[in-house]
Amino acid sequence: MSAVVRLATRPGGSARPRRFGVAPSRGTAAVVLTLVGLVFAVPLVALAQFTFRQGTDGALTLDHYAAIVDSANAVTYQPVFDGLAASLLIAVITVGIVLLVLLPAQIVTALRYPRLRRVLEFVCLVPITVPVVVLVVGFIPVYQVVAQVFGSGAWTLAFAIGIVSLPFAFRPIAAALTAADVTVLSEAARSLGASWWTVTWRILLPNLRRGITAACFLTVTVVLGEYTLASFLSRTTFQTALLLVQSTDPYVAAVFSLAALLFGFVLLVLIGRVGTGRRRTPKESA
Repeated sequence: MSAVVRLATRPGGSARPRRFGVAPSRGTAAVVLTLVGLVFAVPLVALAQFTFRQGTDGALTLDHYAAIVDSANAVTYQPVFDGLAASLLIAVITVGIVLLVLLPAQIVTALRYPRLRRVLEFVCLVPITVPVVVLVVGFIPVYQVVAQVFGSGAWTLAFAIGIVSLPFAFRPIAAALTAADVTVLSEAARSLGASWWTVTWRILLPNLRRGITAACFLTVTVVLGEYTLASFLSRTTFQTALLLVQSTDPYVAAVFSLAALLFGFVLLVLIGRVGTGRRRTPKESA
């Protein structure tokens, strides 16, 4: 019986599996979190300090930040703003692909075709197992046709980045579908006479709000950090523009890189905040 998990009985009479091992103390958890925080914080602090550095003498200045808004440098830094605008447009289109293609596919699969869930999961996770450079080799002949039909604008990258971002968008939505038990919710609503439109908009989507928000935020971060696709397909995006400006002014490129990292951090914080809501106390429930 030593290999069998023993059940620990709660005061209310319910049983739960006993945990193996000992949970770490608060002090151990604090030490681990501090060490992990330092691993991530030290490079960011060094990057932030570099943006204030004046040459090699070690002096600090705000001239690099002031140079961004100086009209005399508008021509030099214009590629960064053009690339940022292109990346934001790509992000909007990619999020639209996630909401209009991936989300309905996952909902329909969960409700009507549960046996195809593994197939959909496999298809969505394949791009993360293939190097982006290999994907670009397959995208090049496809984009020769895309350029002839839709033009060579940077927004066409949304089709390729939409495929790359599938693994990051699939998992949050899949976790929300599992946690909400959409099959039971939809069957209960349908038994009460609700149409599928009402079930989708008033029951399913509100319960999937957190997963959908996380998928959209992660998609935006993938778009803003994507460089390989844009570089090999000769498109101007935020990352390719940063590399171009870095050869002229590395300090301003570091400023924009730091801003992009902070923006991604804020999105990750919002993922944990949006959709949690305020928990009701037992008195409020009564």
